[in-house]
Amino acid sequence: MRRILFIARYRDATMHRKVEYLAQANGMLIRYILPRYWQDELLRVEQHTFDKLSTGVADSASLQRRPIGMFGSPADPHRAFYRTLTFGMPAFRPHIIHAEEEPDSLAALQIALARSLFAPKSKLLLHTWQNVDRPLGPAVQAVLRITLAGADGIFCANREAAELLRRRGYAGPTPIIPAVGVDTESFRPRSPRLPTGPFVVGYVGRLVAEKGIDTLIDAAARLLGDDLPRPLHLRIIGAGAEETALRRRVEEMGLAGKTEFLPPVPPSQIAQKMAELDALVLPSRTTPVWKEQLGRVLLEAMAVGVPVIGSDSGAIPEVIGDAGLIFPEGDVELLAARLRQLIADAALEDELTRRGQARVSALYSQKELASRTAEFYQRMESLPL
Repeated sequence: MRRILFIARYRDATMHRKVEYLAQANGMLIRYILPRYWQDELLRVEQHTFDKLSTGVADSASLQRRPIGMFGSPADPHRAFYRTLTFGMPAFRPHIIHAEEEPDSLAALQIALARSLFAPKSKLLLHTWQNVDRPLGPAVQAVLRITLAGADGIFCANREAAELLRRRGYAGPTPIIPAVGVDTESFRPRSPRLPTGPFVVGYVGRLVAEKGIDTLIDAAARLLGDDLPRPLHLRIIGAGAEETALRRRVEEMGLAGKTEFLPPVPPSQIAQKMAELDALVLPSRTTPVWKEQLGRVLLEAMAVGVPVIGSDSGAIPEVIGDAGLIFPEGDVELLAARLRQLIADAALEDELTRRGQARVSALYSQKELASRTAEFYQRMESLPL
């Protein structure tokens, strides 16, 4: 039986679903290491709550779950690490160690060193989201040299991440398989919405500057007074440092009666909130140290059957493909034009809905990602040690 030590910081049951699918593969035993809790600016999840949110989570013949505490915040991808020395490697004797940790992180260094001491014959696989070539200090560069030298393969969330690894000298396999996609058991196609009442345009996520929500507000204001088949209504769901400034901007742009701010919702309720939208916009804006690495909220909306509009920041065009509308990041006029186009063209809305659901199913469902991950495991085991 192929023994996989799988280490990931999943925060909710829809993300955890991929591990369940992996454990269903023939001849696979997954020992799943995850933090005891998740905490970020939007939510806190205790490990035991997974039992209430997901099926098949308990230990079975093919899936063993092992929560471990962490030093530092589980939401910090670079400076947190696990409260263990061995990760159970001596007893479990993994064939593959799959750690969804960034190569320049303390956790990746910890896992790479543990592997060299306790499971040197295993294959080590890491994961990266990073698609911006940021300056690295000497200590981070030293960590990166060790982890890149030890990694037998690195999963990449997007094409630019793979290109960045090559520029940093990594020569191993870099499959484009995001760590998480969309759980199509939770995010199912909604019933068709009747074209009555306001056209509800939503944003879901962190309220921070790099998400470009001010661009969406300004674009919506451009439509005031337009002769549209349905009036536009904004729904902004989330929390963050920019909330006060965004509320002020809504007032200044004359959108107070056409915009609502809702607090973050638990992961189990996001699909329902998505289904209440007529369109979802992700107007992310690139900064010197960040650009959009996937845009999971796009996948969730597409799976539910909500047409999407995204900026051209980072991986957004790669994710959307021909299943949504794109505008240059920060371009208020073109985003307004995309919104106007979607509101006025019911046939376009139907076509994007169809394409979005098909694209998610073919490329980004948790089941599909698990299948491609299992195939890569087989490929790695065929390589010499």
